[in-house]
Amino acid sequence: MFLSQSIRGRPEFRIGMRDMSPVALGIGAWGLMTGVAMVKSNMSVLEAVAMTLLVYAGSSQLAAIPLLFAGAPAWVILATGFCVNLRFVVFSLHLRPYLMHMPRWRRMLHGYLTADMSYALFTKKYPKPPLTIAEQEAQEAYLTGNYFVTWCAWMGMSLLGVALANFIPQKWGLGFAGVLSLVAIVCSMATTRLRVLAGLIAGATAVAAYALPLKLNIVVAIGVAVLLCFWLEKQFGLDPTAEDDK
Repeated sequence: MFLSQSIRGRPEFRIGMRDMSPVALGIGAWGLMTGVAMVKSNMSVLEAVAMTLLVYAGSSQLAAIPLLFAGAPAWVILATGFCVNLRFVVFSLHLRPYLMHMPRWRRMLHGYLTADMSYALFTKKYPKPPLTIAEQEAQEAYLTGNYFVTWCAWMGMSLLGVALANFIPQKWGLGFAGVLSLVAIVCSMATTRLRVLAGLIAGATAVAAYALPLKLNIVVAIGVAVLLCFWLEKQFGLDPTAEDDK
Protein backbone atom coordinates (compact mmCIF):
# COMPACT_ATOMS: atom_id res chain seq x y z
CA MET A 1 0.00 0.00 0.00
CA PHE A 2 1.44 3.38 -1.09
CA LEU A 3 0.31 5.31 2.00
CA SER A 4 2.23 2.95 4.26
CA GLN A 5 2.71 3.11 7.99
CA SER A 6 6.29 4.28 7.44
CA ILE A 7 4.97 7.40 5.70
CA ARG A 8 1.89 8.02 7.86
CA GLY A 9 3.93 7.60 11.02
CA ARG A 10 6.45 10.31 10.20
CA PRO A 11 6.01 13.79 11.71
CA GLU A 12 6.59 15.35 8.27
CA PHE A 13 3.42 13.68 6.99
CA ARG A 14 1.36 15.33 9.73
CA ILE A 15 3.11 18.66 9.15
CA GLY A 16 2.30 18.41 5.45
CA MET A 17 -1.36 17.77 6.24
CA ARG A 18 -1.41 20.68 8.68
CA ASP A 19 0.17 23.09 6.20
CA MET A 20 -2.35 22.14 3.50
CA SER A 21 -5.43 22.22 5.73
CA PRO A 22 -6.10 26.00 5.51
CA VAL A 23 -6.68 25.80 1.74
CA ALA A 24 -8.61 22.51 1.79
CA LEU A 25 -11.95 24.33 2.04
CA GLY A 26 -11.22 26.35 -1.09
CA ILE A 27 -10.08 23.24 -2.97
CA GLY A 28 -13.22 21.41 -1.88
CA ALA A 29 -15.43 24.29 -3.05
CA TRP A 30 -13.80 24.16 -6.49
CA GLY A 31 -14.36 20.42 -6.55
CA LEU A 32 -18.03 20.83 -5.62
CA MET A 33 -18.51 23.38 -8.39
CA THR A 34 -16.77 21.14 -10.91
CA GLY A 35 -18.91 18.14 -9.96
CA VAL A 36 -22.11 20.16 -10.41
CA ALA A 37 -20.88 21.66 -13.69
CA MET A 38 -20.12 18.24 -15.20
CA VAL A 39 -23.63 16.91 -14.58
CA LYS A 40 -25.29 20.19 -15.62
CA SER A 41 -23.46 20.00 -18.95
CA ASN A 42 -25.41 16.81 -19.74
CA MET A 43 -22.73 14.33 -18.70
CA SER A 44 -24.13 11.20 -17.10
CA VAL A 45 -23.38 10.52 -13.45
CA LEU A 46 -21.14 7.61 -14.48
CA GLU A 47 -19.19 9.81 -16.91
CA ALA A 48 -18.82 12.57 -14.32
CA VAL A 49 -17.55 10.12 -11.68
CA ALA A 50 -15.11 8.57 -14.16
CA MET A 51 -13.78 11.98 -15.18
CA THR A 52 -13.37 12.99 -11.53
CA LEU A 53 -11.40 9.87 -10.63
CA LEU A 54 -9.29 9.56 -13.77
CA VAL A 55 -8.52 13.14 -14.80
CA TYR A 56 -8.02 14.78 -11.39
CA ALA A 57 -7.25 18.19 -12.90
CA GLY A 58 -9.81 20.87 -12.19
CA SER A 59 -8.67 23.36 -14.84
CA SER A 60 -8.63 20.68 -17.55
CA GLN A 61 -12.03 19.39 -16.49
CA LEU A 62 -13.56 22.86 -16.60
CA ALA A 63 -11.94 23.55 -19.98
CA ALA A 64 -13.20 20.26 -21.40
CA ILE A 65 -16.80 20.54 -20.14
CA PRO A 66 -18.03 23.14 -22.67
CA LEU A 67 -16.21 21.32 -25.47
CA LEU A 68 -17.91 18.05 -24.54
CA PHE A 69 -21.25 19.86 -24.35
CA ALA A 70 -20.68 21.33 -27.83
CA GLY A 71 -19.71 17.94 -29.29
CA ALA A 72 -16.13 18.94 -30.17
CA PRO A 73 -13.81 16.27 -31.64
CA ALA A 74 -11.85 14.19 -29.15
CA TRP A 75 -8.51 15.53 -30.36
CA VAL A 76 -9.62 19.10 -29.67
CA ILE A 77 -10.67 18.18 -26.13
CA LEU A 78 -7.40 16.32 -25.47
CA ALA A 79 -5.30 19.14 -26.95
CA THR A 80 -7.12 21.68 -24.79
CA GLY A 81 -6.52 19.65 -21.64
CA PHE A 82 -2.86 19.25 -22.58
CA CYS A 83 -2.35 22.97 -23.12
CA VAL A 84 -4.17 23.94 -19.94
CA ASN A 85 -1.98 21.61 -17.89
CA LEU A 86 1.36 22.45 -19.49
CA ARG A 87 2.44 24.03 -16.20
CA PHE A 88 2.78 20.52 -14.79
CA VAL A 89 5.64 19.89 -17.20
CA VAL A 90 7.51 22.69 -15.44
CA PHE A 91 6.51 21.27 -12.06
CA SER A 92 7.80 17.85 -13.08
CA LEU A 93 11.14 19.21 -14.26
CA HIS A 94 11.57 21.01 -10.96
CA LEU A 95 10.61 17.96 -8.90
CA ARG A 96 12.81 15.56 -10.88
CA PRO A 97 15.88 15.89 -8.60
CA TYR A 98 13.64 15.30 -5.58
CA LEU A 99 12.10 12.09 -6.88
CA MET A 100 14.61 10.43 -9.21
CA HIS A 101 15.79 8.01 -6.53
CA MET A 102 12.36 6.33 -6.56
CA PRO A 103 11.15 3.58 -8.91
CA ARG A 104 9.25 4.78 -11.96
CA TRP A 105 5.80 3.67 -10.77
CA ARG A 106 6.27 5.65 -7.57
CA ARG A 107 7.37 8.76 -9.43
CA MET A 108 4.35 8.49 -11.71
CA LEU A 109 2.03 8.14 -8.73
CA HIS A 110 3.54 11.22 -7.11
CA GLY A 111 3.14 13.03 -10.42
CA TYR A 112 -0.55 12.10 -10.63
CA LEU A 113 -1.32 13.16 -7.06
CA THR A 114 0.76 16.34 -6.83
CA ALA A 115 -1.36 19.42 -7.57
CA ASP A 116 -0.60 23.14 -7.73
CA MET A 117 -0.82 23.89 -4.03
CA SER A 118 1.01 20.75 -2.92
CA TYR A 119 3.83 21.58 -5.34
CA ALA A 120 3.98 25.17 -4.08
CA LEU A 121 4.02 24.23 -0.39
CA PHE A 122 6.52 21.41 -0.92
CA THR A 123 9.06 23.51 -2.83
CA LYS A 124 8.68 26.34 -0.32
CA LYS A 125 9.34 23.95 2.55
CA TYR A 126 12.22 22.19 0.77
CA PRO A 127 13.97 24.55 -1.66
CA LYS A 128 16.76 22.01 -2.25
CA PRO A 129 16.61 18.29 -3.21
CA PRO A 130 17.52 15.68 -0.57
CA LEU A 131 21.11 14.64 -0.05
CA THR A 132 20.64 11.71 2.34
CA ILE A 133 18.20 8.83 2.69
CA ALA A 134 16.74 10.45 5.82
CA GLU A 135 16.06 13.65 3.87
CA GLN A 136 14.50 11.66 1.02
CA GLU A 137 12.08 9.96 3.39
CA ALA A 138 11.22 13.19 5.22
CA GLN A 139 10.52 15.08 2.00
CA GLU A 140 8.39 12.30 0.55
CA ALA A 141 6.36 12.13 3.76
CA TYR A 142 5.74 15.89 3.69
CA LEU A 143 4.73 15.86 0.01
CA THR A 144 2.41 12.92 0.64
CA GLY A 145 0.78 14.73 3.57
CA ASN A 146 0.23 17.76 1.33
CA TYR A 147 -1.51 15.98 -1.48
CA PHE A 148 -3.38 13.56 0.79
CA VAL A 149 -5.40 16.53 2.03
CA THR A 150 -5.73 17.96 -1.49
CA TRP A 151 -6.89 14.68 -3.00
CA CYS A 152 -9.41 13.95 -0.26
CA ALA A 153 -10.87 17.47 -0.39
CA TRP A 154 -11.13 17.50 -4.18
CA MET A 155 -12.45 13.99 -4.66
CA GLY A 156 -14.89 14.10 -1.77
CA MET A 157 -16.47 17.40 -2.76
CA SER A 158 -16.41 16.64 -6.50
CA LEU A 159 -18.33 13.41 -5.94
CA LEU A 160 -20.69 15.28 -3.63
CA GLY A 161 -21.28 17.81 -6.40
CA VAL A 162 -22.03 15.01 -8.86
CA ALA A 163 -24.46 13.44 -6.38
CA LEU A 164 -26.27 16.70 -5.61
CA ALA A 165 -26.38 18.13 -9.13
CA ASN A 166 -29.62 16.35 -10.04
CA PHE A 167 -31.33 17.90 -7.01
CA ILE A 168 -30.54 21.40 -8.25
CA PRO A 169 -33.37 22.89 -10.39
CA GLN A 170 -32.56 22.64 -14.08
CA LYS A 171 -33.25 26.35 -14.63
CA TRP A 172 -30.27 27.18 -12.43
CA GLY A 173 -28.01 25.36 -14.91
CA LEU A 174 -24.35 26.30 -15.08
CA GLY A 175 -25.13 29.65 -13.48
CA PHE A 176 -25.29 27.87 -10.15
CA ALA A 177 -21.86 26.38 -10.83
CA GLY A 178 -20.61 29.92 -11.42
CA VAL A 179 -21.89 30.93 -7.98
CA LEU A 180 -20.05 27.96 -6.48
CA SER A 181 -16.86 29.07 -8.24
CA LEU A 182 -17.09 32.43 -6.48
CA VAL A 183 -17.60 30.60 -3.20
CA ALA A 184 -14.42 28.66 -3.98
CA ILE A 185 -12.48 31.87 -4.50
CA VAL A 186 -13.73 33.33 -1.23
CA CYS A 187 -12.92 30.14 0.69
CA SER A 188 -9.41 29.93 -0.72
CA MET A 189 -8.71 33.54 0.30
CA ALA A 190 -10.13 33.25 3.83
CA THR A 191 -6.79 32.45 5.46
CA THR A 192 -6.87 34.95 8.35
CA ARG A 193 -9.42 35.81 11.03
CA LEU A 194 -9.84 39.31 9.64
CA ARG A 195 -10.58 37.97 6.16
CA VAL A 196 -13.11 35.52 7.53
CA LEU A 197 -14.73 38.34 9.49
CA ALA A 198 -14.84 40.52 6.37
CA GLY A 199 -16.61 37.73 4.49
CA LEU A 200 -19.15 37.25 7.26
CA ILE A 201 -19.84 40.98 7.51
CA ALA A 202 -20.24 41.31 3.75
CA GLY A 203 -22.55 38.29 3.59
CA ALA A 204 -24.75 39.47 6.45
CA THR A 205 -24.97 42.98 5.02
CA ALA A 206 -25.83 41.70 1.54
CA VAL A 207 -28.69 39.65 2.97
CA ALA A 208 -29.94 42.51 5.16
CA ALA A 209 -29.92 44.94 2.22
CA TYR A 210 -31.34 42.46 -0.30
CA ALA A 211 -34.37 44.68 -1.00
CA LEU A 212 -32.24 47.41 -2.56
CA PRO A 213 -32.72 47.79 -6.35
CA LEU A 214 -30.12 47.06 -9.05
CA LYS A 215 -28.29 44.64 -6.75
CA LEU A 216 -26.95 47.57 -4.78
CA ASN A 217 -26.92 45.32 -1.73
CA ILE A 218 -23.65 43.90 -3.07
CA VAL A 219 -22.08 47.35 -3.28
CA VAL A 220 -23.31 48.22 0.20
CA ALA A 221 -21.98 44.92 1.56
CA ILE A 222 -18.52 45.55 0.11
CA GLY A 223 -18.43 49.09 1.49
CA VAL A 224 -19.54 48.09 4.99
CA ALA A 225 -17.08 45.18 5.16
CA VAL A 226 -14.15 47.29 3.95
CA LEU A 227 -14.86 50.21 6.28
CA LEU A 228 -15.54 48.09 9.35
CA CYS A 229 -12.50 45.85 8.86
CA PHE A 230 -10.33 48.86 8.12
CA TRP A 231 -11.45 50.35 11.45
CA LEU A 232 -10.75 47.05 13.26
CA GLU A 233 -7.32 46.84 11.64
CA LYS A 234 -6.38 50.32 12.88
CA GLN A 235 -8.07 49.92 16.27
CA PHE A 236 -6.40 46.66 17.20
CA GLY A 237 -3.28 46.77 15.04
CA LEU A 238 -4.31 43.74 12.98
CA ASP A 239 -2.39 42.73 9.86
CA PRO A 240 -4.86 41.62 7.16
CA THR A 241 -2.17 39.70 5.26
CA ALA A 242 -0.62 37.84 8.20
CA GLU A 243 -1.47 34.15 8.29
CA ASP A 244 -3.02 32.88 11.51
CA ASP A 245 -0.81 30.72 13.68
CA LYS A 246 -1.42 27.04 13.00
